[in-house]
Amino acid sequence: MATGLPPLLAIAFLISTLLPLPISLAGEIASIESVPDLQKLMYVAVDGYPCVRLLNLSGEIGCSNPGLSKVVAPIIKLKDLKDVAEPHTVLVTADEMEDFFTRVSNDVSFASKIGGVLVESGSSFQQKLKGLSPDKMFPQAEFSPYKNADYKWNPTASSIMWKAYNFPVYLLSESGISAVQEFLSKKEMKHKTFTSHVAEFNMVMETTKAGTHNSEVCLQEGSCLPLGGYSVWSSLPPINVSSSNNRKPIVLTVASMDSASFFRDKSFGADSPISGLVALLGAVDALSRVEGFSNLKKQLVFLVLTGETWGYLGSRRFLHELDRHSDAVAGLSDTLIETVLEIGSVGKGLSGGTNTFFAHKTRVSSTTNMTLDALKIAQDSLASKNIKILSADTTNPGIPPSSLMAFMKKNPQTSAVVLEDFDTKFVNKFYHSHLDDLSNINSSSVVAAASVVARTLYTLASDSNDASNSALGSIHVNASFVEELLACLLSCEPGLACNLVKYYISPTNTCPGNYAGVISGEPSSKPYLGYVSDVSRFLWNFLAEKTSVQEGNTTSVCSKGSCSKTEEVCIKAESNKEGTCVVSTTRYVPAYSTRLKYNDGAWTILPQNTSDSMGMVDPVWTESNWNTIGVQVYTVQHSAYDNAVLVAGITVTTLAYIGIMVAKSFITKALKQD
Repeated sequence: MATGLPPLLAIAFLISTLLPLPISLAGEIASIESVPDLQKLMYVAVDGYPCVRLLNLSGEIGCSNPGLSKVVAPIIKLKDLKDVAEPHTVLVTADEMEDFFTRVSNDVSFASKIGGVLVESGSSFQQKLKGLSPDKMFPQAEFSPYKNADYKWNPTASSIMWKAYNFPVYLLSESGISAVQEFLSKKEMKHKTFTSHVAEFNMVMETTKAGTHNSEVCLQEGSCLPLGGYSVWSSLPPINVSSSNNRKPIVLTVASMDSASFFRDKSFGADSPISGLVALLGAVDALSRVEGFSNLKKQLVFLVLTGETWGYLGSRRFLHELDRHSDAVAGLSDTLIETVLEIGSVGKGLSGGTNTFFAHKTRVSSTTNMTLDALKIAQDSLASKNIKILSADTTNPGIPPSSLMAFMKKNPQTSAVVLEDFDTKFVNKFYHSHLDDLSNINSSSVVAAASVVARTLYTLASDSNDASNSALGSIHVNASFVEELLACLLSCEPGLACNLVKYYISPTNTCPGNYAGVISGEPSSKPYLGYVSDVSRFLWNFLAEKTSVQEGNTTSVCSKGSCSKTEEVCIKAESNKEGTCVVSTTRYVPAYSTRLKYNDGAWTILPQNTSDSMGMVDPVWTESNWNTIGVQVYTVQHSAYDNAVLVAGITVTTLAYIGIMVAKSFITKALKQD
């Protein structure tokens, strides 16, 4: 019997050498009490922001899984991506981003190595980067009212957001960066020979699945939706819509609420354009405390547009609705608009203790000069605040990219001024980048712009040239309100969960993405509020309250969002069980391409109209539908290891069989001898 032990020991030794199974979870096994516990241990969900597939009439941009299933690829740092045999998930830092995507577009061999991309970013990169703007040097030049479309307004541009990438791209959040770094550090500590750390991307786009690769086809097949949303306008004081008598000239003040970036839900747009929006709201708040607006010579109207990043959807649709005299613009008339003041990027005006802004005018006219004079009066009345308003360089080809371009294309005789924090080129080196966040602007610059705008508008409405006017001197912007609003619209903490926003609405999201999004359902001036973004609903309620009057100093309650009088609107109905009826002229205006028509639950593209010069160059942007988007990382065994296990198993089985047969023969002989 003793002579049978060596074969068995040999088998045991062979098993131990061929199957080096490191139990990496040994210290954690005791904590696993259920299948979900095991899943959490094996699969690490990664938080972040996706790049998604967008389409236009001529093709696609953005990112998507290349096929109909999830992408699983080993993780590797960009510097280590050399001679790899299979596509990998490449870990790219923000300072490598532009060069990386430019090379992908220009080098097919390099692009074939890319299975997916994880982008590491953060505030530290803002200091070290000279610039990161994925947009073009002249954004939306096709809509320019002048011919010099090669002018470089945005000198840090790379244009990488306007290319199509047939692999998933995901910007890691701070927690996502920590999760991936911790995951990869475990790999380095354990030195596993037979495993790989992989990223799994669930970013399948419906247009990829349906094979619909432009806006016209995907709208026909229902695999995409048009970009757009709802703009908001309001008048101070309210307009008597039922009467067309004694209508005053209109001073229209414009700002935008939407931005863009390479990553769908990381488009804060702090300087461009949210600083201008906040300045406008700060000015409205200040003007709401001024008495006697009904006695002034001109009517103030505030217009906040969405969809401007994608072919000036908001401004073009607003002008189109004016032509149609639709309910969305009831009380307004394009013939009554005397001048337009747009508030653009105003978050970076502070330099050397002085806030400097530049007035870019559309054309030379007495009305434009009137607006420039009003800006000068406002500046002089704020002499102690160190604010300068300068005229833009006359060598500029025209106004910078702004909503005024749509107004100018519609009517070249428009008298208008856009206020910006730059002269000949953008000072925002992160224009339309995920890095254009709250840390990229200065709140005192926004407060200064709001102060100038508030006093300029009062001067225009009163038609007064007296900088020492006591009423003008009494208009003060609440700096604390501006700072609170910036925190609400440009951060995730508190974000839209801030008290200011919750006072008016019940937000569905905490983080304000500021991406235009898609327009759902039938466009209407009285839309289903579930189809209206949090920011649009907040703006509607805020402007309705600040520009309202109450009849007889009494308030009435609205229970289901409606009021008994036609001139009244119901505000704060979301945040309270019962809203309040106030007299206000505040309206939603659908924002979507003038080339689109909604009929019987579907979108169709209208034929080109030669009389609509902007429609002729309209790309008609859409976003692919998608079900879920997510990324997780986990460890997988190499196929070589699986093959080794198989060979070892076969070898062990064979040797065991031989051992048994040898032992059996030995035992049989031993028994016969006995």
